[in-house]
Amino acid sequence: MKDDYQEFVELIKRKTGLDLFQYKEKQMKRRLTSLCQKRDCDNFVQYFHLIIKEKEYFNEFLDRITINVSEFYRNGKRWEVLEKKILPKLLRENRNVKIWSAACSTGEEPYTIAMLLHPYINLNQVNILATDLDENALQAAKRGIYLEKSLKEVPSQIKQKHFSSKDGNFFSVDESLKKCITFKKHNLLKDPYEEKFDLIVCRNVLIYFTEEAKEIVYRQFSQSLKPGGVLFVGSTEQIFNPKQYGLETVDTFFYQKQ
Repeated sequence: MKDDYQEFVELIKRKTGLDLFQYKEKQMKRRLTSLCQKRDCDNFVQYFHLIIKEKEYFNEFLDRITINVSEFYRNGKRWEVLEKKILPKLLRENRNVKIWSAACSTGEEPYTIAMLLHPYINLNQVNILATDLDENALQAAKRGIYLEKSLKEVPSQIKQKHFSSKDGNFFSVDESLKKCITFKKHNLLKDPYEEKFDLIVCRNVLIYFTEEAKEIVYRQFSQSLKPGGVLFVGSTEQIFNPKQYGLETVDTFFYQKQ
């Protein structure tokens, strides 16, 4: 297969604004090579013309680059810290918290946040912004129907309260959770960020970005937080010098704006 990956990345950026140069090349190229071969393309430029012409293949391309791997309460100990330590403090200072679940994939993360908030506050007062680059993932998130295996970390009493079984294998999220979440397309590397968030959750996506891209996103997150607001990152995304972003560590993988 002809190695014209760099040309492909430039074409994608010019046509769509999506900057693959800011993703780690080795991982992304490997992921897209298999997709290119699956679609019987001899090179990346040929693949580019295919996905620009066929929306179905373009969505497949987005699915592949956005790495939609998610589950409820992923890395449960961290969610426990959020529930017991971070959220109560935020709610003491402001009952109308503004929350962003960035790169939310198929929705498990924002729904988990809503379930954690429920014991502390009426969900009618909750407004969670949940964003992702992948429109297919966002559509799945809006539907709110999940395989049982996605719920394996959800405590049984919470599962009974917030989910209804469809046929034993699929579970549907309660409407009260859906109503407090706004799903929206957003590119972390291109689109403007909203401001004055009390909590931003972005987990297990920045590991695929270059160091330069990570720095840009962390600075943007910091600017988007209120003073005292908290950034919650994934278990492989520890920020080793949070002060450079105007943040300080309040717990492992939790950073507060100074």
